[in-house]
Amino acid sequence: MVKELFLAGDWQQGRGETSQSFFPADRSLNAEFSTASLDDVNEAIEKADIAWRAPSWRNLLPTERARIFFKFADILDRDREALAKLQTRDNGKPLYETRGLVASAIATTRYVASTLETMDNELTNQRMHDALTLSLYEPLGVIAAITPWNSPIASEVQKLIPALAGGNAVILKPAEATSLIALEIAKRFEEAGLPKGILSVLPGRGSVIGNAIVNHPLVRKISFTGGTNTGRALAHVAAERLITTSLELGGKSPTIVLEDADIDLAVNGVIYGIFSSAGQACIAGSRLFVHVSLYDAFVSKLVAKTAKLRVGHPEDPQTQVGPVISEQHLLSIDRYVQQALVEGGKIEVGGKRLIEGDLVKGSYYAPTVITGLKNSDSVCQEEIFGPVLVVMPFDNEEALIKEANDSVYGLSAGIWTESYRKAWQLARALEAGTIWVNTYKKFSISTPFGGYKESGIGREKGRLGILSYMQQKSVFFGMDDTPNPWCD
Repeated sequence: MVKELFLAGDWQQGRGETSQSFFPADRSLNAEFSTASLDDVNEAIEKADIAWRAPSWRNLLPTERARIFFKFADILDRDREALAKLQTRDNGKPLYETRGLVASAIATTRYVASTLETMDNELTNQRMHDALTLSLYEPLGVIAAITPWNSPIASEVQKLIPALAGGNAVILKPAEATSLIALEIAKRFEEAGLPKGILSVLPGRGSVIGNAIVNHPLVRKISFTGGTNTGRALAHVAAERLITTSLELGGKSPTIVLEDADIDLAVNGVIYGIFSSAGQACIAGSRLFVHVSLYDAFVSKLVAKTAKLRVGHPEDPQTQVGPVISEQHLLSIDRYVQQALVEGGKIEVGGKRLIEGDLVKGSYYAPTVITGLKNSDSVCQEEIFGPVLVVMPFDNEEALIKEANDSVYGLSAGIWTESYRKAWQLARALEAGTIWVNTYKKFSISTPFGGYKESGIGREKGRLGILSYMQQKSVFFGMDDTPNPWCD
């Protein structure tokens, strides 16, 4: 049976072609689902524009919207195991990771709902005797939310909840490869009492359906997480249409191990930072700089531990590294590894597809550590989005900072040191939106997230994450009863 899409509160067959979801572990079919047509896009957006303006949504108090979100969070909590298993089937992440993604979605929802309970407009600093000034926050209107395949439920809720909290309507275009979770999210919003028309989920090709959504004249903001090239194209659309945008894009994040670092702590943190999610994370710590005094010992431990990582079926509770998303993506990863050899790199561990036993059925790539490259080499500059780590020595911190910042990206960075003075100095010097010190890949919904340079524009999360989906209006109340003398 072909799954229906969610168009302005109604479940119906999309007028586009049928698409399929495959399990990356063995390429078996998860489900078939209908995709949107251009007519579906127009209908969804036109209904969304009516719905967000309706008093039944626009005039809801923030606390009344919060009730819907608290109920939605409870429903996610009730169904957390089923959602985690579906996410694993859809993109191949191990269950321990997808359970964490569902937990993140629940926490995001509850945080935003709680924030709405205390969300204020502003009585601005009074600068005139004859006027009272206020600043109000109002919805933008229809929001285009476009999400990636690597962490769908967390990414989708991270966009949907703040946008809805701001009083907007949302058109969600999930990644073509992983649309199943988005449809399940819509079911749970429906159960939580979200008014009709406020949310649509339109699966389909980004180049067709995504393009039609962002170019529609009624869409007032583009919120996108994904590749930098696509983000650049969307920024052009937003500039041409004079609408706002938030773009969370690619990364080539440096991780730095100083000479006073706790080696065991750092080795484990580096391994988790690059090989969890099979390296399919924009924040993956894919460039590693290690002080020369520790380099040999560190690389030895790093390689030994990497070789012991348990690569396997994502539904096996013992699995640490699952498959990559598709055969096409695996081949792209391998091309980068072969390019590293051409550029003079040495594969210390991994560097190949895994085909032992049942792994032959899926798209598995061995966790890979490469040495012998320069930071200027293409493998150190381009985002691979896979389980590939390049290790380079350094002996001068000034030169290190230049190399760490020598990238078009600036999403995140990691620092391992026992000196918090050094950590502070490095954190201030690195050009990245998130810096982790003696940890990696930790997140909090209360802490803003976004990138520098070609890693994006704008920030998600935190209280300001809601305001980014709103527009500000100033109101002046005249308090002087005397007619304006200019007219006399």
